[in-house]
Amino acid sequence: MNDHPGFTPTGTIASAADRRRVVFATVVGTTVEWYDFFIYATAVGLVFGQLFFSALGTNTVILGFATVGISFLFRPLGAFLAGHFGDKLGRKRVLMWTLILMGAATALIGVLPTAEIIGVGAPILLVLLRILQGISAGGEWGGAVLMAVEHAPKKKRGIFGASPQIGVPLGLLLASGVMAIMTAIAPGEQFLAWGWRIPFLLSVVLILIGYYVRRNVEESPVFAELAARKEKAKMPIVQLFRKHALLVLIAALVFAGNNAIGYMTTGGYIQGYTTDPEGPIGLERGPVLWAVAASAVTWLLSTLLAGWISDRIGRRNTYIVGWIMQLGGVVLLFPLVNTGNIGSIFAALAILTIGLGFTYGPQAALYTELFPASIRFSGVSISYAIGAILGGAFAPTIAAAIVAATGSTEMVTWYLAGMTLIGLIATLLLRDRSGIPLGPDHEDEQSVSPIHGLARA
Repeated sequence: MNDHPGFTPTGTIASAADRRRVVFATVVGTTVEWYDFFIYATAVGLVFGQLFFSALGTNTVILGFATVGISFLFRPLGAFLAGHFGDKLGRKRVLMWTLILMGAATALIGVLPTAEIIGVGAPILLVLLRILQGISAGGEWGGAVLMAVEHAPKKKRGIFGASPQIGVPLGLLLASGVMAIMTAIAPGEQFLAWGWRIPFLLSVVLILIGYYVRRNVEESPVFAELAARKEKAKMPIVQLFRKHALLVLIAALVFAGNNAIGYMTTGGYIQGYTTDPEGPIGLERGPVLWAVAASAVTWLLSTLLAGWISDRIGRRNTYIVGWIMQLGGVVLLFPLVNTGNIGSIFAALAILTIGLGFTYGPQAALYTELFPASIRFSGVSISYAIGAILGGAFAPTIAAAIVAATGSTEMVTWYLAGMTLIGLIATLLLRDRSGIPLGPDHEDEQSVSPIHGLARA
């Protein structure tokens, strides 16, 4: 039995005030992290091709989006490091490190000299800083998710777990909103000269806020129990892949089905496609950025709703509903975007983000309930990082290459629909484990494989 004061066998804490503090801290922290991550992708679609990649004398649009994807290749490194130290040293400490690393890399991008000043050194330095962002993002998500879900009451894990999830649409909203404001304050050549730098430098202030908020939360109760009992895994990553390799892959494919579609906006593709002066639409930057920002609100609301619903009908059923809605959004996306009407573009993104919310809101609770307590940080972080590579890493690059090769967005729709179906199939392979005990008392139950057809991992 669990004899540690203040804890229950399910790995929750008794104080509602502590739970609210954790939820607030995860929302603030993940919003800051994803603001930093998305501000780069937004800038790629708007200015980086001209300012940094022109020195390389190639297709600057595709090259710029490729650098968005390169950072994903380093997410597993961040996930491995964060998973190892998160299972050894605690969730809270790792979250502090990832926040500082992301903020420092983002602020430094804001002061980088352009290709006009230092030539090929500009894109090289930019990519190096983007890699640091990728390492940070790879470690951030798992810690934030576990802090939220492991503190949650058993019947509210879905809605608690949605709190770090809404950091993504909030980060997108903040990144798009700040960029849109800067296009108004510093229009045209002024935006290229200095206006784009302000959103990156703003990261310093946001990181200080996030650091202060996160510093004042308690460590995850599940990890606290593991530490008190000295039951922390010696080599959590080795144990993860020895016993749960197939589960990691299936969980990664679930996320890949969501992430590929989400990166049409968070990866900057729609922004670049609709504002390219040489493209088929050629809209002004400001209205498009505001449409993306507004769609982030629908994404946020649907993410919260999906987390809440998953506490009532289960994670798996919520996902299945979400995949169906996401497929509908994918089919409608480009026919509406290609009208060139800003209202239709917003409608396309709003419809798409409802499905995205339903395939993202339950993910924190789903992942947390898949893995045993002693290797949980490693499991959720690495599954997430691999899913990001298989899904969103090069989705904008693939979309840009398809359009360049075919002159049409039709095959992009087929590509996104295919990724959605992969996510659905992966979901169907998993049993629903909603409400499974999360604490170290229940490692045997947690180690029973959630994959249909397998008895034990």
